[in-house]
Amino acid sequence: MEVVPTRERKVALTFDCGGGDQGVDEVLGVLGAWGVSATFFMTGRFASVHPGAARRIARAYPIGNHSMTHPAFPGLTREQRVEEVRSAAEAVERAVGRPPVRLFRFPYGEVDRECVAEVNAEGYTCVRWTVDTLGWKGAGGGITTERVVGRVLDALVPGAIVLMHVGRTSSADASTVDATALPDLIPAIRGRGFGFLPLDGLLVGRGAEQRGPAVVRRG
Repeated sequence: MEVVPTRERKVALTFDCGGGDQGVDEVLGVLGAWGVSATFFMTGRFASVHPGAARRIARAYPIGNHSMTHPAFPGLTREQRVEEVRSAAEAVERAVGRPPVRLFRFPYGEVDRECVAEVNAEGYTCVRWTVDTLGWKGAGGGITTERVVGRVLDALVPGAIVLMHVGRTSSADASTVDATALPDLIPAIRGRGFGFLPLDGLLVGRGAEQRGPAVVRRG
């Protein structure tokens, strides 16, 4: 699923948590100040290494499954893929006291039909994105607040799913561009007449769209 099926002028903000916890508190503070909904896709490794950050996120927002160790799924065996999904759910539950919601995002967006079918069989809806802010590239990769905001505004459609990240790019690049851009991004989206929606309504069984071709639109 790359777009939430809705005609309302609303978008879904999503944050992947697969690396460090840098920027988590900044993101939570901005979302809370603006009263904006969001969904966080968390790896089991993140939950295990940063349980405090995981709990702070879980107190306010739903957490989806982002695998245990963030591998490219098509290169794994079926057994390895299932283990990644189940181990992540267990790790998140240990950290925050409840399992993730039944939403799954594939690491790197790398996926095929077989992977989608297996994750669906585990009870998850597969959530992709409409636009990637590219904030994960960091300031060293040429990404700025202006580029983040511009990419999202250019991709605005009803039900757009925005992919953002927490954590710094690398030890050599301490920037957390998505966290830095968020205070400008939210009013910019609202300035275009769009609001925000959660992904809570996307459940397996609501429709067959999540079982279609697993081709990621990268915005």
